[in-house]
Amino acid sequence: MEKRDVLFISDRTGLTAESYGKSLLSQFPGIEFESRLYPFVDSKERAREVAREINHIVEETGKQPIVVSTLVESESQRVIANSKGCIVDLFGVFIEPLEECLGVESSHKQGISFDPHSHELYQKKIKAIEYALKHDDGCDLANYDDADVILVGVSRSGKTPTSLFLAMNFSLKTANYPLTSDDLEGHKLPSFLLPHTRKMVALTIRPATLSNIRQQRRPSTEYASLQTCQRELRIADTMFKNANIPVFDTTDTSIEEIAGWIVREKRLRDVTELGIGH
Repeated sequence: MEKRDVLFISDRTGLTAESYGKSLLSQFPGIEFESRLYPFVDSKERAREVAREINHIVEETGKQPIVVSTLVESESQRVIANSKGCIVDLFGVFIEPLEECLGVESSHKQGISFDPHSHELYQKKIKAIEYALKHDDGCDLANYDDADVILVGVSRSGKTPTSLFLAMNFSLKTANYPLTSDDLEGHKLPSFLLPHTRKMVALTIRPATLSNIRQQRRPSTEYASLQTCQRELRIADTMFKNANIPVFDTTDTSIEEIAGWIVREKRLRDVTELGIGH
C-alpha cells in the first residue's frame, strides 16, 4: 500500500485541521497516511520551521506531503504555501469566496472563535467535558438526571470516544454505560436506566469488528471470541428495540458522523417533546 505523509497545521490547537483533513483523506482508502500535528503555528518564524520540515520530507521521500492548513494570518500561510508540500488551505478555500460575495475583507484574526464573548459557551464546554470524564464507563450513576445524552452499548462499541467528542464539540453532558454480563443475562436494561430512556442512544457494531477490537485488548479470551460478540450484540439489540431506544451502527463510521447522527436524533426528539410542528 502506498504511504504518504500528512501534516495538519494550525495557529490554534489543530483539531479543526485534523478533523476536516482526516474526513477528506478517508476518501482515499488505498493510501496509508502517516499524520503529524503542528499546533500553534502563530508566527512567521514558526511557519518557517514547519516549511523547512515539509521540504525535508520531500527531499527524504521524494514525495510531496499533504499539508492541511487552517492558518488565518496571511503571512504565515504564505510561508507554508511557498514550501514544497501539497497545500490544502481550508480557510482560504472558503474565506476568499465569502470576501467576494460580501464585498468586504475578512479580519484574518487568529483564534476568533475564542473571543471573550464566547466565554459562557467555553465554560459550558468545560463542564460538559468534566461531566463526560466523571460519567465514563458506568461511573457515578446517581447523576444521570443531569445528562443531555446517555450512550449505552456492549463493551468496546465506541461509547467513550463518542462521549468525549460530543462534550468537546457540542458541549453536551454525555454519560455512557456499558452493558454488563448481568444486564445481558437478564435480557433487559437495568432499572436505574429506565427513567432516562428518552436521553438514551444505543451504539452497536458488527460482531467481527467487535471481536477484532476486543482481541487487541484481551487476546484469546471468551470475552473477545466471535461467538460471545454475536451473542452479546443480539441480546443488546433486542433490549434496545424493546425499550424503543434509537440505535446507531458504529462499524466503519467516523466519530464525527456518529456524533452528528446523535445530535440530529437529540434535536428531533427535543422538538417532538415540545410539540413543535403538531
